[in-house]
This record gives sequence, C-alpha cells and structure tokens, in this order.
Amino acid sequence: MTGEPDASLALLGSVVREEWGRLTSLLLARFRRLDLVEDALADAVQAAARRWPVDGVPDSPVAWLHTAAARRVLDRLRAEAMQHRRMPFLVSDIQRTAGSGGAMADPGGLVEDDLLRLVLMCTHPALAPEAASALALRLVVGVSTPDIARLFLVPEATMAARLTRAKKKVVAAGIPFAVPGAAELSGRLSTVAQTVYLAFTAGYAPGSGPDPVRAELAGEAVRLVRAVRALTPGDPTLTALLALVLLQHSRRDARTDDAGRLVLLADQDRSRWHRDEIAEAVALLESAPLRGGLPVQAAAYLLQARIAAEHALAPRPDDTRWDRIVAHYDLLVAVAPGPSVELARAVAVAQARGPGAGLAAIAAISGVGGVGASHRFDAVRAELLTRAGRVAAARTAYDAAISLCRNEAELSHLHDRRAALDQPPG
Repeated sequence: MTGEPDASLALLGSVVREEWGRLTSLLLARFRRLDLVEDALADAVQAAARRWPVDGVPDSPVAWLHTAAARRVLDRLRAEAMQHRRMPFLVSDIQRTAGSGGAMADPGGLVEDDLLRLVLMCTHPALAPEAASALALRLVVGVSTPDIARLFLVPEATMAARLTRAKKKVVAAGIPFAVPGAAELSGRLSTVAQTVYLAFTAGYAPGSGPDPVRAELAGEAVRLVRAVRALTPGDPTLTALLALVLLQHSRRDARTDDAGRLVLLADQDRSRWHRDEIAEAVALLESAPLRGGLPVQAAAYLLQARIAAEHALAPRPDDTRWDRIVAHYDLLVAVAPGPSVELARAVAVAQARGPGAGLAAIAAISGVGGVGASHRFDAVRAELLTRAGRVAAARTAYDAAISLCRNEAELSHLHDRRAALDQPPG
C-alpha cells in the first residue's frame, strides 16, 4: 500500500468516477438489495477517504471498495435478521448468496453484462422515464445529484427527491436486476437510449469536478449503446444514437492539451481524431434503419449526428459548412425544441452570419435562467459579445458565467477569456 494523502484522495475520486457503476452492479448481483447496496458503497468510499491517506492506497483500490461495501451490506442484513428473529435462516441464505457470486437469471438469457442489467433495471416501465434516466445516471455512471439536476435543468432538491422516490419504487415494486425478454425489451429502448445519451453528455460536459472531460464515462456510454443495439440491430433510435456518440467520441484525444486545458473545436488537432470511428458513424447514417420515416427520438439523434458529421468531415475549420449546420439545427429545433438546442443553433448562426445574428438568436431563447441554470448560456453570450466588440457587456456576461460554473477546467477557461478582455490590443 502506497501513496501520499492528496494523491490517495485524487486516486479515490478517479476510482469512484470510473468504477461506481461496476461496483454497484457487482454488489447488486450478489445481494439484490438496492436500498442497502448504494448506502454501503457510499460508506465504503467515506471509509477509504479516511483510511487511504493514513494507511496508503491499497494494491487493488476497486477490490478494497468492493470488499468494504460487501461487509457493510452483510452487517445490515445480519442486523435485520436479528430484528426479525430469523438470524439462523437469513445468515444461511446470506452465505449461500455470497458464495454464489452470480446474478439473477435473465428470462431468455439474452446477455451477460451486469452493467447493462443495471441500466435495464433502472429503466423499468414502473418508473417514469425521467426518473428512470436520472436513477441510471446515479447508479450506473456515478453522476452526482447536482450534476444530474443540471442535466435535467431542475433544482438540486427536486432531483434529490426524485432519486429517492425512484429508489424506493425499485425496492417496493421488486424490480428485478435482469435483462428482460425480447418482447419486453422493446418497450424500454427509448428510455435506455435517453439514459445513455445523458450519460454520454455528462462525460463531455461534466457539471462539476476537476475534469474538463470524462472520456472513460463517454466510452462506457458508447459501449452500452453497442450492447443494447446488439439485441435489436434494426432499431433506428439506437442506430442514430450510435452514429452520434461515435462522431463525438472520435474527438476525445484532441479535446484537451497536454496540460489538461480545454481545446475548442476550431483549435483541435484533427489528425488526432479517430477516423475509423468517423467512418463507422457515417456508414450508419446511410444504413437501412435510418431510411424512411423515423420516430421523433431517432430523428433528433439523426439530426445531431448529421451536425457532428459536418464537423468531422471538414478537413479544416474554414471548410465547415455552417449553412448546412444551421439548416440541420432549424429542423432539430422543430423536432426536439429546448434551450440547449436553441443555444447550439445560436452558435451555428453566429458562425454562418456573424456575432450579431448569433446574439439575436440567443435573445430569442426562452426558458433560460433560474435555479439550476447552466453557465453555458452566459459563456456563449460573452464570446459573441467579445467578437462583436462589446467588451463591457462581455465582461458582465463572463462574470455571470463564472458565478454559475462548477467545473474546474471550464472555470479556468472562462477566467482566461475574461482576463484577455483586459489586455491591451495588439
């Protein structure tokens, strides 16, 4: 066991971010008690935060957390057994369960993937779609409650209450930790797709923490899309979503510089983009499932993928067809309206027609501001105001964005852009 206190806590944070979902699924497969598993895992993380800086980081941090959490679940189960005066019977059952190490049997045995089982448990039709997606983000990929609230544009307290109700519903309804049969699976695909899309978004736009991007989280989302699509390869929604996430994920190695700072799209080294993934995505966009009429969700993913493809296929930033991108966004706003889509459209309008047109498009967006507001609206305004030469207004917009931003890398970027306004020209 090795490590300095600060380094051990940094490693713990990284392990939690990368392995939360796998640890949750392993413990749930073993004990089948969601109400105990998440609490036990949280207790194990707290114990690690106390002990690792003193004792050093264990040789296998993930195994340490798993063992510590499992012991806490067993302690709780034994305490429950004592309360119900059934200790000998329950302890025997616990020992059998702990020794088996297996997951609950799937009806039909479609796939061996505990993380996918966890996603499908969270997206059971007994849960409302938004609650299902939020719960999956929390349990599967370990996104914090404040960050989930930002993704859904709701107050943190509202999201915390929603998550609590969803967990209680899973326990009370006896929702199984299992992949459903093929007939039942089709009814969950829409919610699964939305969940994975949000997980991918959380990877490339983390609401808080030190990381400018969480490429490993985004990569897990890509893997989950592939896993679910393998069960239903002709599904247009999953086909469009896979094309979209592949195009976005293909730029992962160029999104930050060697110092970990964000690199904007126009400044990225395009030779570092993964061309094999771009080619696969472009082929998917032309495939049979995406021809003809599409459900609304599939159409929304398809339009976003076509926008991403315009960027991916442009040899240089100056070659980007912003007129096509604006046209795609016009359709996307009609298909799936919302403040975030309209903000992205405003950026494209500014690139195609100038900063004044972009600012006018931002001014027309409704539903911006209030509790849980994103800093990105003010950040985009600040950038366009700067390009328009309205420096005083740009300073004010940057200050507003800085006050709302909770991601350390983005915050550093905003401070740098704000400071540049005070530099003399030339």
